[in-house]
Amino acid sequence: MKFNFNIKSKSISVILISGMLFSCVNNSKKVRDFLVDKNLPVGKAKDVYHVYKDSGKITSKLITPLMLDFSNRKEHPYSKFPEGIKIVNFENQIDSVTIIGDFALNYPKTSISEIRGNVVVLNHTDNSRLETEQLFWDEKNNYFISEKAFKLIKVNDTIYGVGFESKDDLTKHLAKKTTGKLETTED
Repeated sequence: MKFNFNIKSKSISVILISGMLFSCVNNSKKVRDFLVDKNLPVGKAKDVYHVYKDSGKITSKLITPLMLDFSNRKEHPYSKFPEGIKIVNFENQIDSVTIIGDFALNYPKTSISEIRGNVVVLNHTDNSRLETEQLFWDEKNNYFISEKAFKLIKVNDTIYGVGFESKDDLTKHLAKKTTGKLETTED
């Protein structure tokens, strides 16, 4: 009788444990939906140093202390850089443009990035420098737009204004509501 009871109790234990194991379903869609509902990132990376390459050549580097991945959003997936960002673009294997900001959002579907807080863009080729509080970067069209106050420093000019557009290497710029010292030439 004692032998029969041990077998029954072990059988019941095995059935209960098996039932518990099989009742747990690993459904990544449910986990992602839960994270979306709670507005939580699907991934988090610290001390990121990411190198982008095209045809074996380094095109840019992204450096940030913290990156939050919200790619689980159906409508507008994005990456968030709440502790700042530094992007170094290369042309002909030489640092050509560096972009620095205190905060950034990147929307990969539209290739638009927003950089905020102490934004500085440096063109190492012609030694120009843009300073502003907010900058939108259209990566597809290689274009910067800002409607905030800015300061553009070039070799012979310092331009202040509110509203700025340019290619992402600070050439061919359109400065709005400008003041400052400008050097012009007649053609």
